[in-house]
Amino acid sequence: MSPQRIFDTLSGEKVDLVPLRPPEVGIYVCGPTVYDMSHIGHARVYVAFDVVVRWLRHRGYRVRYVRNYTDVDDKIIQRANELHEPPSAVSERFIREYQIDMAALGVRPADVEPKVTDHLAEILALIERLVARGLAYASQGDVYFSVRAFPGYGKLSRRKLDDLRAGARVEPGEQKRDPLDFALWKAAKPGEPAWPSPWGPGRPGWHIECSAMSEKYLGVSFDLHAGGKDLVFPHHENEIAQSEGASGEPFARVWMHNGFVTVDEEKMSKSLGNFFTIREVTAKFEPEALRLFLLGTHYRSPIAFSDKGVAEAERRLDYLYESLGKADLATAGVEPLPNGAVEEALGRELAAAMDDDFNTPGALGALSAPFSRLNELCEKPGKGEQRRRSLGEASSLAKALRAAGALLGLFEREPQLYLDARRGKLAAARGLDVAQVERLMADRAAARAAKDFARADALRAELAALGVEIMDTPRGAQWKVGS
Repeated sequence: MSPQRIFDTLSGEKVDLVPLRPPEVGIYVCGPTVYDMSHIGHARVYVAFDVVVRWLRHRGYRVRYVRNYTDVDDKIIQRANELHEPPSAVSERFIREYQIDMAALGVRPADVEPKVTDHLAEILALIERLVARGLAYASQGDVYFSVRAFPGYGKLSRRKLDDLRAGARVEPGEQKRDPLDFALWKAAKPGEPAWPSPWGPGRPGWHIECSAMSEKYLGVSFDLHAGGKDLVFPHHENEIAQSEGASGEPFARVWMHNGFVTVDEEKMSKSLGNFFTIREVTAKFEPEALRLFLLGTHYRSPIAFSDKGVAEAERRLDYLYESLGKADLATAGVEPLPNGAVEEALGRELAAAMDDDFNTPGALGALSAPFSRLNELCEKPGKGEQRRRSLGEASSLAKALRAAGALLGLFEREPQLYLDARRGKLAAARGLDVAQVERLMADRAAARAAKDFARADALRAELAALGVEIMDTPRGAQWKVGS
């Protein structure tokens, strides 16, 4: 088996995955700060690393996947004040909403999904170690990490301390020794949630939480740390400083970061008004189509989001499910043949793409020719022995395509259920009366059975005028809303 290659942000090059404790692989992905509905940027990162986990498990690794929830934060407190609710109520509600969105996108739960507020003991213990080692200091109830006390600071983002200092500033209320220092513990303010600590009541800073939770569930050193490109600095840079400063050991062996989502060539953000929630997009399109759209761009590259792009992915998804549905009908009761050349080529191309830094566009491209072959086998199977062999090959190929799709989180629904749901949605959107269409289809079937082909053709024309396309199959006619 070829090595799994991964682009490592720290080294700036592709490296072989060499687990610390093979065949176990520990992965930590920074989770959402839960103060609002999840957006397309969240979809991008969690779909990408869901596929990473699926593929590594397929390769035989025993993956321990940790993805946290930041459930106490300035943004959560601000949102709670706006809503006149306790911060805990806000965070719990948006955790549930996030889970709904992820399930719709086929993103599986992580093995461990820790919350900051459940890990105060671990966070406080880590801060105390940093203070004891001279890397952190208390100041009027706050605790700060002393950036200049950690020699390796800036190695992930390739930033120099003097350049950083030129742009650094001290926020009102902060009592830092150096503008570059960052908060590990924030002293309590009136009306904010707080917990007891050796330095007085307060709450954790943002960065310390991931260092504490990753150590608890994956150890001082682990294999993969991942998140969006926007986290490279300062969040992940600060995690390295905290964790390596406290332990004296290397932190994550490989760092993975996905690219930004852009709209009209600008990074998606609320301030620019080009911000889309997952729920808004999946109200218009199939959630699986959004997943397919996201996987069509390599995870490290920026992706240009547009309704047009998702609509194209949705049409492609319809074709793929129609192909699998056609195969189900054509091969019912047919004995599958052993894997043939097409399946073997699919396996090779899929592995070559995914082993090379999880190249999902390449993996999707590997599905194209096999789907064309599947349709050819089902539509023109021939007769006699040729038919038996063609449909046996189709049965085997459909199984292989489903397995390949599952590695990407695609085609995991029964094709007929997907197609029925899509037909209902499209019919409703076009104002079609499904009952009327079904009556016309039944009348056409009766006309064909009676060999009244003129009547059958007239009914086909009437259905076409309504925007309905008919597919005659060995098991009867099927219909869909035309494009």
